Amino acid sequence: MAEVMTITQENFEAEVLKSEKPVLIDFWAEWCGPCQTFIPIIHSYAEKTDAVKVGKINVDENRELAKQFRILSIPTVMLFQNGESVKRHSGVLMEDELKAWVEE
Repeated sequence: MAEVMTITQENFEAEVLKSEKPVLIDFWAEWCGPCQTFIPIIHSYAEKTDAVKVGKINVDENRELAKQFRILSIPTVMLFQNGESVKRHSGVLMEDELKAWVEE
Protein backbone atom coordinates (compact mmCIF):
# COMPACT_ATOMS: atom_id res chain seq x y z
CA MET A 1 0.00 0.00 0.00
CA ALA A 2 1.33 3.39 -0.95
CA GLU A 3 1.13 6.96 0.16
CA VAL A 4 0.45 9.79 -2.25
CA MET A 5 3.81 11.44 -2.88
CA THR A 6 4.33 15.16 -3.34
CA ILE A 7 6.02 15.63 -6.69
CA THR A 8 7.98 18.81 -7.41
CA GLN A 9 10.30 20.07 -10.12
CA GLU A 10 13.18 18.84 -7.95
CA ASN A 11 12.07 15.20 -7.59
CA PHE A 12 10.08 14.77 -10.83
CA GLU A 13 12.85 13.08 -12.78
CA ALA A 14 13.76 10.61 -10.02
CA GLU A 15 10.22 9.79 -8.87
CA VAL A 16 8.37 9.86 -12.21
CA LEU A 17 10.64 9.66 -15.24
CA LYS A 18 13.01 7.08 -13.75
CA SER A 19 10.36 5.07 -11.89
CA GLU A 20 10.30 1.34 -12.53
CA LYS A 21 6.54 1.32 -11.85
CA PRO A 22 3.92 3.31 -13.75
CA VAL A 23 3.21 6.63 -12.00
CA LEU A 24 -0.21 8.28 -11.69
CA ILE A 25 0.09 12.05 -11.23
CA ASP A 26 -2.72 14.33 -10.06
CA PHE A 27 -2.20 17.97 -11.12
CA TRP A 28 -4.16 20.10 -8.63
CA ALA A 29 -4.34 23.38 -6.69
CA GLU A 30 -5.45 24.39 -3.19
CA TRP A 31 -8.15 26.79 -4.46
CA CYS A 32 -9.71 24.29 -6.91
CA GLY A 33 -13.06 22.92 -5.66
CA PRO A 34 -13.10 19.82 -7.91
CA CYS A 35 -9.49 19.12 -6.84
CA GLN A 36 -10.61 19.09 -3.20
CA THR A 37 -13.36 16.61 -4.12
CA PHE A 38 -10.75 14.40 -5.83
CA ILE A 39 -8.25 14.35 -2.92
CA PRO A 40 -9.92 11.57 -0.85
CA ILE A 41 -10.56 9.55 -4.02
CA ILE A 42 -6.93 9.59 -5.12
CA HIS A 43 -5.71 8.87 -1.58
CA SER A 44 -8.08 5.91 -1.27
CA TYR A 45 -6.94 4.57 -4.64
CA ALA A 46 -3.27 4.93 -3.63
CA GLU A 47 -3.89 2.97 -0.42
CA LYS A 48 -5.41 0.08 -2.38
CA THR A 49 -2.89 -0.35 -5.19
CA ASP A 50 0.66 -1.56 -5.49
CA ALA A 51 0.56 -1.56 -9.29
CA VAL A 52 1.33 2.16 -9.63
CA LYS A 53 2.99 4.94 -7.67
CA VAL A 54 0.66 7.87 -7.01
CA GLY A 55 1.78 11.46 -6.75
CA LYS A 56 0.37 15.00 -6.71
CA ILE A 57 1.75 18.11 -8.37
CA ASN A 58 0.53 21.47 -7.09
CA VAL A 59 0.29 23.57 -10.27
CA ASP A 60 0.72 26.86 -8.37
CA GLU A 61 3.99 25.70 -6.80
CA ASN A 62 5.25 23.86 -9.91
CA ARG A 63 4.29 26.13 -12.80
CA GLU A 64 7.06 24.81 -15.08
CA LEU A 65 5.77 21.22 -14.84
CA ALA A 66 2.18 22.39 -15.45
CA LYS A 67 3.38 24.33 -18.49
CA GLN A 68 5.56 21.47 -19.75
CA PHE A 69 2.60 19.07 -19.73
CA ARG A 70 0.09 21.67 -20.99
CA ILE A 71 -2.20 21.45 -17.98
CA LEU A 72 -5.09 23.71 -18.96
CA SER A 73 -7.69 22.52 -16.45
CA ILE A 74 -7.48 20.84 -13.07
CA PRO A 75 -7.74 18.29 -11.72
CA THR A 76 -5.90 16.49 -14.51
CA VAL A 77 -4.46 13.03 -13.98
CA MET A 78 -1.66 11.69 -16.13
CA LEU A 79 -0.22 8.20 -16.27
CA PHE A 80 3.50 7.88 -16.91
CA GLN A 81 5.17 4.64 -17.94
CA ASN A 82 8.88 4.20 -18.69
CA GLY A 83 9.40 7.96 -18.45
CA GLU A 84 6.66 8.78 -20.97
CA SER A 85 3.19 10.25 -20.53
CA VAL A 86 0.88 7.54 -21.88
CA LYS A 87 -2.56 8.97 -21.04
CA ARG A 88 -4.37 11.85 -19.38
CA HIS A 89 -7.83 12.75 -18.11
CA SER A 90 -9.22 16.09 -16.97
CA GLY A 91 -11.93 16.27 -14.35
CA VAL A 92 -12.92 14.29 -11.28
CA LEU A 93 -13.18 10.51 -11.55
CA MET A 94 -14.90 8.32 -8.97
CA GLU A 95 -12.57 5.69 -7.49
CA ASP A 96 -13.92 2.80 -9.61
CA GLU A 97 -13.62 4.98 -12.74
CA LEU A 98 -10.05 5.93 -11.80
CA LYS A 99 -9.11 2.29 -11.26
CA ALA A 100 -10.62 1.28 -14.62
CA TRP A 101 -8.93 4.23 -16.39
CA VAL A 102 -5.50 3.31 -14.99
CA GLU A 103 -5.88 -0.40 -15.77
CA GLU A 104 -7.36 -0.10 -19.29
